[in-house]
Amino acid sequence: MTELIPNAHAIAVLALTVGAFALFTVERIPIPVTALIVIATLALGLYLFPYARDGVVLGPQQIFSGFGHEALVAICCLMILGRALMVTGALEPLARLLARLWAFNRHVAMFALLASAMGLSAFVNDTPVVVVLMPVVIGLAMRAGSSPGPMLMPMNFAVIIGGMATTIGTSTNLLIVSLAADYGVDQIDMFEFTRLVVGPAAIALVYLWLVAPRLLGNRSNPLAGLAMRRFDAILYVGAGSRARGKTVEHARRRTGNKMTVQRVQRGAATLDATDDLVLLEGDRLLVNDTSTELKEYERTLGATLYDAATIDGIAPDEHPLAGQDQRLVEVVITEESPLHQRTLRDLRFAERFGVVILAMYRPADEASLEGEIPDRELRSGDVLLVQGTPERTAALKSEAGLLVLDGTLDLPRTRKAPIAVLVMAAVVASAAFGVLPISMASLIGVVALLLTGCLRFEGLGRGISAEVVLVVVSSLALGRALTATGGADMLADGFMAVAGGLSPQAVLAAVMIFLGILTNFVSNNAAAAVGTPVALAIAQQIGAPLEPFVLAAIVGCNLSFATPMGYQTNLLIMQPGGYVFRDFVRVGGPLVILMIVAFSVELAGAFPS
Repeated sequence: MTELIPNAHAIAVLALTVGAFALFTVERIPIPVTALIVIATLALGLYLFPYARDGVVLGPQQIFSGFGHEALVAICCLMILGRALMVTGALEPLARLLARLWAFNRHVAMFALLASAMGLSAFVNDTPVVVVLMPVVIGLAMRAGSSPGPMLMPMNFAVIIGGMATTIGTSTNLLIVSLAADYGVDQIDMFEFTRLVVGPAAIALVYLWLVAPRLLGNRSNPLAGLAMRRFDAILYVGAGSRARGKTVEHARRRTGNKMTVQRVQRGAATLDATDDLVLLEGDRLLVNDTSTELKEYERTLGATLYDAATIDGIAPDEHPLAGQDQRLVEVVITEESPLHQRTLRDLRFAERFGVVILAMYRPADEASLEGEIPDRELRSGDVLLVQGTPERTAALKSEAGLLVLDGTLDLPRTRKAPIAVLVMAAVVASAAFGVLPISMASLIGVVALLLTGCLRFEGLGRGISAEVVLVVVSSLALGRALTATGGADMLADGFMAVAGGLSPQAVLAAVMIFLGILTNFVSNNAAAAVGTPVALAIAQQIGAPLEPFVLAAIVGCNLSFATPMGYQTNLLIMQPGGYVFRDFVRVGGPLVILMIVAFSVELAGAFPS
């Protein structure tokens, strides 16, 4: 085969890089598809035209090696660990604390929300943190009758900034550290640059707390017409309930003044729910709220949404709540259902399916609270809130005349929450103190989660984002190709032709600006794939230490605030927040500038010329 001219491979890789960036900005082409195109093009091109120069060999094997790369193993395992914290309910105490702070003081709660988001995202992948906190923010806003818009975007940006503080904060950080290691940079410890992030993060915290909500201003609530279904329910006060012997007012305060007790049934008598009424064992509180809040009242008060006396005598292997994995589903009664114009008690519905009926919803009917739920005559359109194991709730779908709504809710396995937290802490500590590399520590952590039952094997895939996997592999391949063929040096030459007269500190700032612009229009991992080799090549050309340029790459590639496509969590919050493109520019643009200035000063002080 004819020998290619010396820079042909570098030029081809640079052309592919430009083409990939162009595809990343096209909304019609999914990001994973672009990532696959990059991998396939590099592999095919190097198969047809292998690269071998100065002892450096680059072929399809090197391109495909990204699928087994240590960085990808760490990223996937950390995503699974983050999901474990979510599904076991390990983050629920934080959500409950924020809800109580909101009832006390909204400004304090907003500050706590932002600080918590920053702290969590330093150790947990950004997406699970946003997924957990977003419903809390939306719920608080709906209770206040306001839009979640002024809170969602600041919370999301706080999560992104917090992720900069450690090497495991985001997949982008791990990718950049891995690319830097391939370039010859010494191993970077987990907390090596945390101290440099604290100052800028504090500035960002004040901006997001006091300025960002005002920039977003008062806006219409996009969820105003989508209020969650509110169910009629009965809370049973048992012998172990924290409400027993307390007044109604005390019980309400324990729920953060969110619960409204409409009436109290005591035996055959119906009592007004006055504040000074003392609750006794066996009392039944008639309440009305969403399924999420009802389960929260049940937990807070130590009460039950079912009559425990009716199921406590059931054998353990047949008990409807014996399964470790519990699920809430909404079941709609249709005219074809045998439940239509019948009662649950008559048909022994709960016993037949091995589930528990927690609550009931009847559209536009204020009299729906009359009588016990099992004794009410059901009719078409009624909705039952049912709890049981996934197998038993799935069996409801085969019952004629019952419509099981989509959007079932897996209840957190709270008994496993301490184990999940302990495993995550052990993983972080092992990596932080150099006992094990983060890839090995996180992999052992995943095994521990499986062995302890925090996660099931068949559920592992839910914690891994195929998009992240493909983008990371394509980024590793593209970064390796740029470095090996000299494409990164060519880009560095072009960069220095423009910025050659600047001081090292100014060059650092220029690198952050370049990557900050790039990451807002393409995947931040794609920006890292190109930016990291270029940043390190620039450092070598000017004789500067490599470490500050690694941090500059991490900062620049995480400045994805100015556009909705800049980061995946930006897209998550867009619809519920009612945002448009200019909202990200209005709030995120100044934050990008603020962070570049703050980090430029921080790096200049930490690495003087």
